Amino acid sequence: MTHEQREIHRKKRIIEYAERIGNIHKACRYFGVARSTFYLWRDRYRELGDEGLRSRRCGTHNHPNKTPQPVVDKILHLRRTYHMGPIRIVWYLERYHGIKTSDATVYRVCKRHGMNRLPNRVGRRAVHTHRYEKQVPGHHVQVDVRFLTLARKKGGPVRRYQYTAIDDATRVRALKIYRRHTQANAIDFIDYVVEKFPFRIRTIRTDRGHEFQALFHWHVADLGMEHVYIKPRTPQLNGKVERSHRTDKDEFYQLLSYRDDVDLEKKLAVWEHFYNYDRPHGAHRGRTPYEALREKLG
Repeated sequence: MTHEQREIHRKKRIIEYAERIGNIHKACRYFGVARSTFYLWRDRYRELGDEGLRSRRCGTHNHPNKTPQPVVDKILHLRRTYHMGPIRIVWYLERYHGIKTSDATVYRVCKRHGMNRLPNRVGRRAVHTHRYEKQVPGHHVQVDVRFLTLARKKGGPVRRYQYTAIDDATRVRALKIYRRHTQANAIDFIDYVVEKFPFRIRTIRTDRGHEFQALFHWHVADLGMEHVYIKPRTPQLNGKVERSHRTDKDEFYQLLSYRDDVDLEKKLAVWEHFYNYDRPHGAHRGRTPYEALREKLG
């Protein structure tokens, strides 16, 4: 229920209470409402119904600083579809539409349309840790696997595995889909990451999953990199790759129409390119990961 709907409900309750007890003066005192205001509400309600109880603002309806409707539509689309916050919406509008606005304006638009709160998808973090960030590209690369359950074209679920690597300093990512969750695929993925990332990797950091055990560990060492495990039951130590998986869910998978593996792999490759080169990143104040990389290497 929006704020406006709650206000209409409150006004109706006051009107109905006054009619029920037959004493307007007592009802107004009980609810803390001026009698002149009560009579105005009652007359409008009798004439127009619920519509008459909507709040009416004084002054011109064509305010010179009013946000244009096309901009409002874009804000609501980004909020509704991608669950973006005000700051990220500001970055998107400026980068892709040449529209300059403020996060306060975006918040007011969302609030006016009952969209100031995002869906409550995740609870509070059980462990609060100090945020850290390496400054040298390749110093730490976090690797993890996202389990996917997708729908076949002819119905029924299909399980796939998204292997993900993210550079701590720049947030540049590499993504690849596999049919099986094995050490062989983890090794193949690391070879892909080394080829994909335009900088030397010093350390690979993973959890203790079966796909990251001895064969994987020694393959990483043979490539001249260090492989370290995070502590058991502490996924927050690989928090950047975990957070990037939530971005995948919100901005890629919820919009995906799965058909077959080739189609999925092609779409994931497009999404990987968009994430690295075109998507404004909150950690870089609206710059993309590759813009941050160029700055660090420049």
